Amino acid sequence: MKPADNTRYLEPTQSAGMRFMLRGIEGGVTMLNLLRFREIADYSANPELAPAAPISGAEAFDRYICHTLPYLRESGGALTLLAVGGPWLIGPEDERWDKAMLVRQSSVASFLAFASHADYLAGLGHRTAAIEDSRLLPLTELALPPGALL
Repeated sequence: MKPADNTRYLEPTQSAGMRFMLRGIEGGVTMLNLLRFREIADYSANPELAPAAPISGAEAFDRYICHTLPYLRESGGALTLLAVGGPWLIGPEDERWDKAMLVRQSSVASFLAFASHADYLAGLGHRTAAIEDSRLLPLTELALPPGALL
């Protein structure tokens, strides 16, 4: 479902990118991705990547993952979780996310190098075709409080 104001979030804004850089994250960063897919993938922005017959947004995203993983690994990154989503247990009852991902990078510099790699960018149109809406939250790990057990 779309947010009530019909705003879709597909790419970072310039101000969001600036805030990310100003955080001064040192060390590893994990990106939490929440993804909602189009029913039918929309390749109008990248017709050169379009399959011969229409496919679902989920299928287009699978193509994106297959294209992306070699470049992610080459940059020192890893896909640490790919999971099926659904409606919230705590959250808006009319909102759902189809998939969630955790992508780990050793540093912000590694993430930026990966995200600007020309060969990676050549397949980004599969993601564009797949996604109806998304969220991307950069996370940094915290040490457990003294005495806390896992």
